[in-house]
Amino acid sequence: MRAVTVDSVPATPAVTEVDTPHPEAGELLVKVAVSSINGFDAATAAGYLQGVMEHRFPLVIGKDFAGTVEDLGEGVDGFEVGQPVFGVVMKPLLGTGSLAEYVTVSAGYGVAPVPDGLSVQVAGVLGLAGTAALDSLNAVAPADGETVLVSGATGGVGALAVQLAAARGARVIATARPGAEAGFVAGLTGTPVHLVDFAGDLPAQVRALAPEGVDAVLHLAGDGLQLASLLRPGGRLASTVGLTADAVKDTVPGGNVTVHTIMADPNPQTLSVLAEQAASGALRVPVTATYPLEQAPEAFAAFGAGTLGKLAVACA
Repeated sequence: MRAVTVDSVPATPAVTEVDTPHPEAGELLVKVAVSSINGFDAATAAGYLQGVMEHRFPLVIGKDFAGTVEDLGEGVDGFEVGQPVFGVVMKPLLGTGSLAEYVTVSAGYGVAPVPDGLSVQVAGVLGLAGTAALDSLNAVAPADGETVLVSGATGGVGALAVQLAAARGARVIATARPGAEAGFVAGLTGTPVHLVDFAGDLPAQVRALAPEGVDAVLHLAGDGLQLASLLRPGGRLASTVGLTADAVKDTVPGGNVTVHTIMADPNPQTLSVLAEQAASGALRVPVTATYPLEQAPEAFAAFGAGTLGKLAVACA
């Protein structure tokens, strides 16, 4: 099968031929229709996960997938051949990813049915970014009317987090440079979003909107310590990029803030919630470009240069 691989890390991903995987007990073999590029995938190719997870070469990159069940491993219940499914590859090693024509995944974790009304293109980019956004928002649990600062609002996770926060009645402040970025973020929801330029004096801009500090921060990009300093006493911060409570404790006067370090948990319930919201139109998943599998290296380059929303890769 064709797949996006690296033979070592760091390396530039390339499209090569590898053996088609076979499902082990408890696994599904999925014929992948659509995958996407995530920060995790770029970090894998850059070698940032060396020493963190086992690497098996040639290493097939990719976390997100949507497609149809091709085969069932021994003992699998609840799925059938031909069924549309989507999710996130969640294995303890790197090497058998989803930027490929086929992928094997656990039938019990990281996969859910694609509901009626949800396109395969949207399902194929939703899993990891959607889970990270929802888990981050659940961690800070904004009440109606509280102010949430979303740093990294133009990316795949941030674009979804802005919508999820607004849907809960939060007052959203989001980072975006003037121009195309600001227009993109402003168009994500039907409610006003307060935009701040991270390339300018971010603290001054945020303080002008929230003089007493913001209630919560979603740290998806940017300087986490600077963002933590914009919290009010008792505020909450969720970080998907590794910021810890120990790093923050001396940043906020009195240290009275809560920090959640987020590792996305794409369990079937979370995936189903996200899929139903996307299918109903309550959550819009902004796919801004789609690349054929043969052009996946170009998709990685575009991702590294900074793109709006989600980049899809058509694998079929």
